[in-house]
Amino acid sequence: MDPISQGTVGAAFAQSSASKNNIFKISLIGFFAGLTPDADVLISSPTDPILFLEYHRQFSHSLFFIPFGALIVAIFIFPFLKSSLSFKQIYLASFLGYLTHGLLDACTSYGTLLYWPFSNERITWNNISIVDPILTIPILIFVILAITAKKKLFSYFAIIWTIFYLSLGVLQYERALIIANKLALSRGHVSEKLTLKPSFGNIILWKSIYHYEGYFYVDAIRVFNSSTWCSGDSIKKFDYQYHLPNLEKNSQQRNDIERFRWFSQDYLGFDDEKKLVTDLRYSMIPNQITPMWGLIIDDQKDPSEHADWWTSRNLDKAQLGLFSRMLFGKKCRDIL
Repeated sequence: MDPISQGTVGAAFAQSSASKNNIFKISLIGFFAGLTPDADVLISSPTDPILFLEYHRQFSHSLFFIPFGALIVAIFIFPFLKSSLSFKQIYLASFLGYLTHGLLDACTSYGTLLYWPFSNERITWNNISIVDPILTIPILIFVILAITAKKKLFSYFAIIWTIFYLSLGVLQYERALIIANKLALSRGHVSEKLTLKPSFGNIILWKSIYHYEGYFYVDAIRVFNSSTWCSGDSIKKFDYQYHLPNLEKNSQQRNDIERFRWFSQDYLGFDDEKKLVTDLRYSMIPNQITPMWGLIIDDQKDPSEHADWWTSRNLDKAQLGLFSRMLFGKKCRDIL
């Protein structure tokens, strides 16, 4: 999730270990610890443009690493606060802040190696968007109230809100899943693979992607007091023989595609115009396949060269208006 959410949730959980006299310092420790796992973004390579995909949300986000990550944070902070807090207090606050990070990230669709080193599966519970102010703002208010009033009761309110909203996201996911399966059946399709993710900043409008007979079908599903859907695009699943028949089997670019396949959980498409292998899970508009990132493939490259990384997060006024209409139910039709 975004850094503000990670730090704020970390602060809220750390506050639960605070006393009236040290709640501000404990909050700062929890906020810092809640951010620390994302230091893995520093793992990158100028020659391997997708190395960061393999290491972001990897070991630093795993359940196994929590005690060690908290210890690193505590050792770093202790010299600054040793006159007012014991190492035990600092470690406990660090632990509580640190443990929230990987779990919160696993609630999104990006993929988190929660069980590393025992599994390389990317965990995606898909019950919240990577940025959701409806989750974050109330938590931030409660954290500030706990500090200003010096009452950790407000931190419990923050924790309750966190659990409630994430649970609501699970309920919304299940509602959207029923509709996604119903929508596929209405087309005579039995989905071979299906995923859902909430669109930006909410748990009302969802992106549905399912695979059937070599194609991915993308739709937007709105679940509120009633359920509606916006029919979307379809695209052929990425296939070497169809899309890149001239790409050498042992080339580095092919290896990069397989690494990208693991990252995207095999939701791969191909943009013929850009020669781009795309991650179909992400687009600015939930019923579209317009990619936000991918790999540019050049089959004329030397076999030892890497693919190029490509990103685009443009959202113009027309797209923003379309998203808004979908979110408020003005663009979608009643479910069948």
